[in-house]
Amino acid sequence: MSLEKMGIEEKKEKVLKLKKEKNALILAHNYQLPEIQDVADFVGDSLGLSFKAREATQQRIIFCGVHFMAETAKILNPNRKVILPDIEAGCSLSDSCSYEDLLEYKKENPTTFIVAYVNTSAAVKSLSDCICTSANALKIVQKVPPDRNILFVPDQNLGEWVQNQTGRKMDLWPGECYVHVEITHQSLLELKKRFPTAPIVSHPECERAVRMLSDFVCSTEQMISYCKNHPARSFIIATESGMITRLKKEIPEKEFIAASTSRCACAQCKFMKKITLDKLITALESDRFEIDVPIEIRKKAFLPIQQMLEWSV
Repeated sequence: MSLEKMGIEEKKEKVLKLKKEKNALILAHNYQLPEIQDVADFVGDSLGLSFKAREATQQRIIFCGVHFMAETAKILNPNRKVILPDIEAGCSLSDSCSYEDLLEYKKENPTTFIVAYVNTSAAVKSLSDCICTSANALKIVQKVPPDRNILFVPDQNLGEWVQNQTGRKMDLWPGECYVHVEITHQSLLELKKRFPTAPIVSHPECERAVRMLSDFVCSTEQMISYCKNHPARSFIIATESGMITRLKKEIPEKEFIAASTSRCACAQCKFMKKITLDKLITALESDRFEIDVPIEIRKKAFLPIQQMLEWSV
């Protein structure tokens, strides 16, 4: 039967069958479509996905996320085939910091300690001293030697939040996630009027005005534990709407309201939503698209990622 004639459940069954035949591990980010999360072996944030990629023993890692995540998996586990089902699944935040621009900065500031958010290309990672995710950024920055000046790339909102939380002054690269900055202070105020008892839980990639209005600012993974342990029955979630799928699945007895944006009723990343069941099936059948990282870049990028994993324990 052709994919066009298959229903969603039939496609899910085909994915699970192919996964066994191809000896593949399917990793999916929290922002993926519900049906992709349903068939994944592991769903999580960038930090959790990094650990799972490093530990993978399967022949293939099918990465349902965006390009820099698949690159990170290849860096951590170079002997596995890493497949990204849509090669155009990029990231506006990663694109905001180029290898050439960071190299120029590094030449002019050779003693600066560069902390790079995981949302960066492998080439940018290769110029960095340590990588971080939103889950461990505070811990990573606090471990940087106090006598070193820090450049935080590329998310200025996450960097500003880390700076405020740790008291550690940093130079901030002028980058941002196009989805998170579309969540506005005004849109949250309007939701709060409709759901006055619902705590606002936001991602640190949101702008300062949104973070200041929030009851808790955290990574996507930390949202799970916060909402699970908090006595409230409803929560306003200020991050990409795919996170609602995971929250509803793990905490079905509570209500989760997706934050609206200046553009639409909920925050959606056009890149994260490129991965579909059809593309996942094609990826499993034909290894499309295989991600590779040049060996010199891979070796250099491995060191700051390894530093992150060691400092995260």
